[in-house]
Amino acid sequence: MKKVIIAVILMLLPLACFAQGQNSVVSANNQFASELYSRYQAKDGNIFFSPYSISSALAIAYEGARGQTADQIQAVFHFPKDNSIRRESFLNIGNEINKQDKQYRLKAANALWAQKDFTFLSDYLGLIRKYYGVNATNLDFVNDAENSRITINNWVEEQTDNKIQNLIPAGILNHMTRLVITNAIYFKGKWADRFDKNNTKEKDFKVSPGTVVRAHMMKLTDKEAKFNYAETDNLQVLEIPYEGNELSMLILLPKDNNLEAAQRAVDPEKLAELKNSLKKQRVDIYIPKFKFQAKYFMAEDLKEMGMPIAFSLLEADFSGMTGKNDLYIGEVIHQAFVDVNEEGTEASAATAAIMYAKSIVFPGTPKIFNADHPFIFIIQERASGNILFIGRVSDPTRA
Repeated sequence: MKKVIIAVILMLLPLACFAQGQNSVVSANNQFASELYSRYQAKDGNIFFSPYSISSALAIAYEGARGQTADQIQAVFHFPKDNSIRRESFLNIGNEINKQDKQYRLKAANALWAQKDFTFLSDYLGLIRKYYGVNATNLDFVNDAENSRITINNWVEEQTDNKIQNLIPAGILNHMTRLVITNAIYFKGKWADRFDKNNTKEKDFKVSPGTVVRAHMMKLTDKEAKFNYAETDNLQVLEIPYEGNELSMLILLPKDNNLEAAQRAVDPEKLAELKNSLKKQRVDIYIPKFKFQAKYFMAEDLKEMGMPIAFSLLEADFSGMTGKNDLYIGEVIHQAFVDVNEEGTEASAATAAIMYAKSIVFPGTPKIFNADHPFIFIIQERASGNILFIGRVSDPTRA
């Protein structure tokens, strides 16, 4: 299947407080999102992932990395090198995500799962508890890896309203596992202007110039409502707000079925330019319903992006965790889910960074916005641009 949709979920945080540091972490996250998406965009099929979830889990690992291991992780994720800026920023972003009294549901959590008789530095555990909200739970990977796996997967399911299941497959954890770092994020929001289910009709969706599928297309043509909208030579750009007006979905619909034009816009600077060009207009909106999930085993991707040492049995240095040079990352697993329908959007994701002991190797008139062909969508909190999810739908009818 050819490419059709890119999904990017953005979180924008208030700038009144912690602006400089917070924005630097947001910028780092968005840059990583753009670079990771560029690796996946050539693949067939749907794409969806949460750069924020991946960055959060790897930031916790980064806090224990030293030397070239730390340098390479920092370069791939673009983390601020200033410890106080980076740590305070992650703390503030986490607090903002988990704030109460919202008209939408958005929450994120981190956890650390440690081999029960393996010693970690109290300074490291205290640091990640303070800034990343991480509490360590002891498990027995050595003697009971399977039940340890079930415990971690159950936590992920609970944090994501059961949308992310079996994050860590059987056989990944074993007697050499010493640490698993997890992040989970969940979002559910209703449109400020709902799509009427009676207006949803089965229509053609052009997967590619030669391939058409029948998709359930939603319709919103409220004569009273106006939406932020802009056009370029190659794109139509539309913003659809969620209830509370704090988050929105930004859709980048390429003209003439030219998805490359939309994919080139998945860049922090270009996205900012497009958002700045938006103006309130009447728009007749047609977009498909879709629901799917994706899963990635990311070790090779992260190595090729520039951090191979973290995965090296011989060279990895996470001595900031234990005081010894005795751990390396064996695998990073990421799984994400998205559901867009007449009511709104539900999205969730989880990441597990699995670390092994170093013993043996393991591997005017209304504009017509008819999204019946490839397009990009972005969900944002409308203030600073922290990307939480990014993806692509190649076929809205595929689960």
